[in-house]
Amino acid sequence: MNTKAIFLDRDGVINKEISYLHKIDDFEFIDGIYSACHHFQNLGYAIVIVTNQSGISRNLYKEEDYQTLTIWMLEEFKKNDIEILDVFHCPHEPNSLCKCRKPKPGMFLEARIKHTINMKNSWMIGDKETDITAANRAGIYNTILVKSGHKIKEADSKAKYILNSTIESIEIILS
Repeated sequence: MNTKAIFLDRDGVINKEISYLHKIDDFEFIDGIYSACHHFQNLGYAIVIVTNQSGISRNLYKEEDYQTLTIWMLEEFKKNDIEILDVFHCPHEPNSLCKCRKPKPGMFLEARIKHTINMKNSWMIGDKETDITAANRAGIYNTILVKSGHKIKEADSKAKYILNSTIESIEIILS
């Protein structure tokens, strides 16, 4: 397992948080996300997105809507010279018995197997404690929790670092 990766949650880390985001017109990249991703790539990290998308199982939008938005998002990254290795999503509701919905580690483990990722040398950047828990359960202990509007109990967090935004991670992830 040679690949080191930066795992990114989508909503609240890549784009501004909007409940059940599924329309391109509502998608707004967070300031600094492109700069942060360039930094990660320059350090040799692959970028993997892991995102819960329960709006699909709640029938708020369709899998096709999610896929259309994801294809558009990946094209926007590509236009900015950023290569996203892969995107994993969980379409299930919080009470599902699936193995993929964060805080379960399924998406991380699938990525590890598919791309031979070295979890000990990888990072997770999320905006909820469930992101951090899922990463820890998958063997990733380099974790960053960003404050993006969600209530964070800093004293109870298992995150290694708590930052105001994703762009600040370039001061933490240096090699």
